[in-house]
Amino acid sequence: MLLELAQWLAKDIRAFNVFGYITLRAVLACLTALVITFMVGPAMIRRLTSYKIGQAVRSDGPQSHLPKAGTPTMGGALILVAIGITTLLWADLENRFVWVVLAVTLGFGAIGWVDDYRKVVNRDPRGLSAKTKFFYQSLIGMVAAYVIAFSTNLPAQTEFIVPFFKNVGYPLGVIGFMVLTYFVIVGTSNAVNLTDGLDGLAIMPTVMISGALGIFAYVAGNAVFSKYLGFPYIPGAGELAVFCGAMAGAGLAFLWFNAYPAEVFMGDVGALALGAALGTVAVIVRQEIVLLIMGGVFVVETLSVMLQVASFKLTGKRIFRMAPLHHHYELKGWKENQVVVRFWIITMMLVLVGLSTLKLR
Repeated sequence: MLLELAQWLAKDIRAFNVFGYITLRAVLACLTALVITFMVGPAMIRRLTSYKIGQAVRSDGPQSHLPKAGTPTMGGALILVAIGITTLLWADLENRFVWVVLAVTLGFGAIGWVDDYRKVVNRDPRGLSAKTKFFYQSLIGMVAAYVIAFSTNLPAQTEFIVPFFKNVGYPLGVIGFMVLTYFVIVGTSNAVNLTDGLDGLAIMPTVMISGALGIFAYVAGNAVFSKYLGFPYIPGAGELAVFCGAMAGAGLAFLWFNAYPAEVFMGDVGALALGAALGTVAVIVRQEIVLLIMGGVFVVETLSVMLQVASFKLTGKRIFRMAPLHHHYELKGWKENQVVVRFWIITMMLVLVGLSTLKLR
């Protein structure tokens, strides 16, 4: 909206041409989302508290979590509101990729909202059944994969790119690209959701990764930079830097309320949506492996659950004291803050490794 207004004003006042720069709008999107979240956050937390939308805590989990029972959840809706408003304000609304990512984010957020609502309002501990949740995730993921696949113009835009190597890419074709897109979106969404178990654990890695993906989006959408760095040029992908800026700003502000001891939890409405957003952006800018690297904490958390379940079903024994992995370290004696900050540090290092693939090729 504001971009169109600036373009109209620029016809008479040339200074407004500055808003055409994606980098400026990405920064402004980050700041706008930050301000919106700070402004709306306290009121939303009070409203959630008054509705008694409190988090249930597992009795078989770490005993340090028992005092968290009743803490307001579904706070991820605050993040989605900030991202949605900010994207509509600062992004180019004629860009197809912006609408795809925004639709996927809000779609997965809706799934999480229904799941959370049933758990904490209807007092149904099951929420949405796993099959129902997976069905709707798959439906949105497949539709997104179809739209993205048929929005590409060149074969290079559907290649599976291997980082750290120049000109190493494997043609996937339309079907292969759609399958990969589906798994990345749905897989990342559930990985972030599994990680969201401690105060601030999931949101800060999401902020760091979204910021890094914003850089990749800008490079992929710039004909000069993409050619120089050996990336496929994807017209329009640069506009996703604005969306990533909004996601980083909203997430950083949410951390203010979600830091230990948390005043509000993100809930599935936030975790599923943010994970899907990261996966969608990574697919569009052709950086699936880089996302795998930068989201190493999400990957390990997910693998810990898969290994735990498989081991118990096959042998009757557990590999970890408790899954996901962050609970294992808590039961080993690590304080919650220690687990969170150490996982943040690991993510920061992995994001730097991911960013190094921009040049180390």
